[in-house]
Amino acid sequence: MPTLNWIGKDAVIKHHLEVPFHLLKDVPELSCGDPGTGNIIAQGDNLIALKALLPHFAGQVKCVCIDPPYNTGMDDRDDSGKRAGWRYNDNVSSPEILDWLGKVVGVEAEDLSRHDKWLCMIYPRLALLKRFLRPDGVIFISIDDNEVASLKLVMDELFGRRNFLGCVIWKNTTDNNPTRIVTEHEYVLCYAANVDNLPKEWKSVNLDVKERLLRIGDEILHEFSDQEARQEAYTKWFRKHKDEVWPFQDYKFIDQGGVYTGLRGVHNPGKEGYRYDVLHPVTKKPCKEPLMGYRFPETTLTKLLEEGRIIFGDDDRKLIELKVYAKDYRSKLSSLFELDGRIGTNEIKAIFPDDKRPFDFPKPTGLIEELISFTTSGTDLILDSFAGSGTTAQAVLQLNRADNQQRRFILVEMKESNAKAITAERVRRVAEGYTNAKGEKVAGLGGGFRFCELGEPLFDETGHIRETVKFGELARHVYFCETREPLPRERVPNTPLLGVCRGLAVYLLFNGILGDKSSNGGNVLTRKTLAKLPPFAGPKVIYCAGCLIGAERLAEEGITVRQTPYEIRVS
Repeated sequence: MPTLNWIGKDAVIKHHLEVPFHLLKDVPELSCGDPGTGNIIAQGDNLIALKALLPHFAGQVKCVCIDPPYNTGMDDRDDSGKRAGWRYNDNVSSPEILDWLGKVVGVEAEDLSRHDKWLCMIYPRLALLKRFLRPDGVIFISIDDNEVASLKLVMDELFGRRNFLGCVIWKNTTDNNPTRIVTEHEYVLCYAANVDNLPKEWKSVNLDVKERLLRIGDEILHEFSDQEARQEAYTKWFRKHKDEVWPFQDYKFIDQGGVYTGLRGVHNPGKEGYRYDVLHPVTKKPCKEPLMGYRFPETTLTKLLEEGRIIFGDDDRKLIELKVYAKDYRSKLSSLFELDGRIGTNEIKAIFPDDKRPFDFPKPTGLIEELISFTTSGTDLILDSFAGSGTTAQAVLQLNRADNQQRRFILVEMKESNAKAITAERVRRVAEGYTNAKGEKVAGLGGGFRFCELGEPLFDETGHIRETVKFGELARHVYFCETREPLPRERVPNTPLLGVCRGLAVYLLFNGILGDKSSNGGNVLTRKTLAKLPPFAGPKVIYCAGCLIGAERLAEEGITVRQTPYEIRVS
């Protein structure tokens, strides 16, 4: 497989493994609503922040959705609003990036082009993001012509070419300026963690037309209790608006379950299916059978009949159809998507009416909703490590309100002023409600988030555990290092037995967890402390400051000892 090479690659391909683990520090005064919602906004360099989040969320994210710097050569704005250079690696002269490149890449960093620098920035971050994905997870990356070719090769290398799912062409503008080829689009690349774990088809429930149809149906059901009157009222509305309801132009009927249509979904496509008789309710004769038989076994069709989900013709000469309600309709994710990019700017201006330019070129929430509506549901977790103005969080909250799901988000924003004044504040206003530029009250969508900042590293310069580290903080780190899985969120580590993973029990003796607060008290594995440990009939690994038990007894107990801090991974 072809691979991409650039100056500095050798220095960064394993850099994500060398980044030290830091602690996350809660900032309650900047948090919003119920912190138990599972939503997080973290402020700090996203490479370090991702490493800090890894012990908590590795392998748990269903969808990563990022909008990294496009490397256009144009500067970002500083805190005063002046053009001052890109914050990540778009700005080839950014002090933060020059310092980072000098430490990681070395002296050759001085010779890098802006494209080399961009690749040095993006590679370790993508490598870390991959570790967050569930086996059935996906990643969406927004990009434009400046780096799309390089990004595709980097993603093929990191994720594997077979996991490339496609490229969405987002037409976001109309440009009438004279030039050779007018660029009116951007890209969204999509990769799977493992394509074998994905469903064969993605469908979405979030369509404006669908919501309109459901609203009309609910109004008619509320107004009319008689079925004939319901259908008459709906037919009258449908004929008047048929040209406005694509792709619902065949949803001509209504009953107590709502607006529906009939589909030949019971017919087996392409190969021989099930054969049995389905009696017409009026003629009592078998209905005409599909050419290739029925798609479902007879027991399934019987259940559909009992649920009123089968539509019959006037007599038995018509093929039966499956009743499909508009509320269950799911659309397709197309490789062509048209949405005016200016909508994103208008959205954030409405939320911040007193700021003429709160953020440059934010993505429209409609774009993010389109992507995550096809790939997430329930309590799925969405991660955006280039959070910017917080578009992803708003899209998650809006989509949850539309389809009554409970998706969660994690945002990481590097720039402190952005994270506090824009990212977090936007999500707060959207969740709690705000007054727009017209003076109108906009109701809140509900939800909340924890605001976190990067704390100190777990280990000091000498490699020892910092004195300020709490048991729970080290417990999560130890459990992750040993199992490569995060400690379950519902576990509050107040016992030396942190958990059992794949038949292995993980213990930690630290900070006098057994009640002995003296120097090294309870942190050394002795026969006395062993007797106090919660029992487990199987192999055990015990992290402790030392061990005074002989090798023979350890073997009898199935114990592997790892001495802290020397046998704890620091990165």
